[in-house]
Parts: sequence; structure tokens; C-alpha cells
Amino acid sequence: MITGNIVSTGNARVALYLQDAHRISEGMEFAKYAEAKGFEAVWQAESRLVREATVPMAAFASVTKTLKVGSGVVDCWSRNPARLAATFSTLDDLAPGRVILGIGAWWDPLARKVGISRAKPLRAMREIVTTVRALLANETVTFNGEFVHLDGVELDYVYQERRPKDVPIYIGATGMQMMELTGEIADGVVLNYLVSPEYNQQAMEALTIGADRAGRSIDSIDRPQLVVCSVHEDRKTALDMARQMVTQYLGQQPHIMKASGVPQSILDKVGAVLTWPATHDQVVAASKHVPDEIVQMLTASGTPQEARQRVTHYLRNGATCPILYPLGDVKAMIDAFSGWDGVS
Repeated sequence: MITGNIVSTGNARVALYLQDAHRISEGMEFAKYAEAKGFEAVWQAESRLVREATVPMAAFASVTKTLKVGSGVVDCWSRNPARLAATFSTLDDLAPGRVILGIGAWWDPLARKVGISRAKPLRAMREIVTTVRALLANETVTFNGEFVHLDGVELDYVYQERRPKDVPIYIGATGMQMMELTGEIADGVVLNYLVSPEYNQQAMEALTIGADRAGRSIDSIDRPQLVVCSVHEDRKTALDMARQMVTQYLGQQPHIMKASGVPQSILDKVGAVLTWPATHDQVVAASKHVPDEIVQMLTASGTPQEARQRVTHYLRNGATCPILYPLGDVKAMIDAFSGWDGVS
């Protein structure tokens, strides 16, 4: 567990998270603005069946020079690992050394609705990460696993330079067994959003178990964390912008919310209103059961100073870099964290 005071040594690491709320052309402008303001990375979501991650990643990479671009996260089921390696090798051709492969085990009921059984996600993730990493390292791979079957496969460059690709692999882990596996085999973990900072303490313990198993140090594992960030000079406006998103997540992932300390009574009230997929009217109605203290516990919301202070709690509990998911004015949020020292 990592706790204690943070001593500022200059500007803190900070990254931007984009989903599908904006046109890709707008996202490109946000990526350029974030780079100019000192952000280190932009991560593109791929959670629902709305926006695939790698196309906007390529767009962001094409208009920036130093900004890293990560998938936050692609799922491990719907792409063959050889194609997954080829895709991220192609992105590295566009932005050498700036691409991060974030991969996760997806979630139900969405996976089930499209015909994917998420049986044995730990075994599947281990096989996929192992083989994708080998392919990106320019190896010829033969692998006969339960989920992955490769027979003398390599990234067979003809016209491009044949070289290992510097594409680190981060696992988007939420459950503690996946967290242990991440500590064992991944370059980093993408810690989830809408969890309390105290949830991170469990995550750190699990990551340490996995790292110890592999003879690694927990410090060798990067730990960026998605953080919903609603910033406004008017505190009430900021909290209200975040409340509906929190409400929807309370209905979709109640087990995670319970682990984060949300009282069962609130989960029951929200669950009694929401269906899946929830309608906008249902979310609005259910949000009346979510008090300010729950919104603040699960997000970094409020005035710019309050949002920064809340993000600091995640850093004090093991996160290495906030990946800020903006609600409202994206550039205002970027401005609020530009030059931030990680403390105040």
C-alpha cells in the first residue's frame, strides 16, 4: 500500500481521457491543447458499441508530436491476438514510442449480448498478453493455448523496417484476481474510475502479490488511473454534472460500487429505478437518490481547487498518473491541471 504525503518535485504527470461525447475532430483539438498544456498522454475509450479506439488514437497521434496515445481499453475477446499486434504495430509506425496498448476483459451484459462468453478471463488475458508482446518484439510465435493458437506467426514486414515495437501493454483490471495477474505480467495497470481512493489500497495489495510472484517490484508497474473530473467555478454545477454519470454506474456495476464503500441502501434505491440499458429519464430520476458526498467520494468534482485536491487522494493511494475524464468544458479542465504540482 502506498500512502503518505506527496512531496512536489515539479509538474505532476497528468493525462486526458476521451470517450464518444465529442466528434473526433474535436478530440484532435483537445489532444493538441493538452499537449501544449503539458499533459503526457491521451487515452481513448472503447467500452460500449459506440466508438472504436484505434481510429481516434491514430487521429490524435497525427496532430501531436510528444503526446502518448493509449487505448483505454480495447477488449481481449474480439480481436485475434495476431491482428491486435499488427494494429498496434501500425500505430507505432505512425507515432514511434508513443503508443500504449491498454487491454481489458470487457463486461457483461454487453459481451454476452454480442455472443462472447467471458469464461476464464484470467487464462485468456495471460495467453493474449504473452503472445501479443512476443509478436511486437519481432518474434516468430508458435503457441497452442486454450484461447490462442498461433503456428509460426510473425509480423511479416515486407516494406517496413523490421524492428521490435516499443508498445507497452497495460491491463485494465478491476477485480483483484485480474489485478494480481497484472502485477505479474503487464507493464502497467489502468485503474478504473468511479472507485474510492480506498479501493486502490486493495488494488495495490493485489498488484504486489502478482509482482512478487514474478520477482518484480511494484514500482516497476505504472499505475495510471481513470478519474471522472467535473470542474466548474460553481461547486453545485460541477457536482450535478457528475451526479448522473455516477448514478448510471451505480446501476451498472453495483458490486464495484459496494466495494468502494457506497451504502447498500443507495444501491438498492438506484437499482429499483434503472434498467439496462438505462434511459435518460431513469438516470435523472435515480440521481435524486445519490447525495453529494457519494459524488465526491467517487469523482474529482467541484471547484478547480477541490478537483485537484481530490485527485491527490488517488495519488496518495497508489495511482501514478490521473487520466482525467472531463465532464463539461474540456479545455477548462485541462487548464485546471496545467502545471499542477500533484499536491494543491
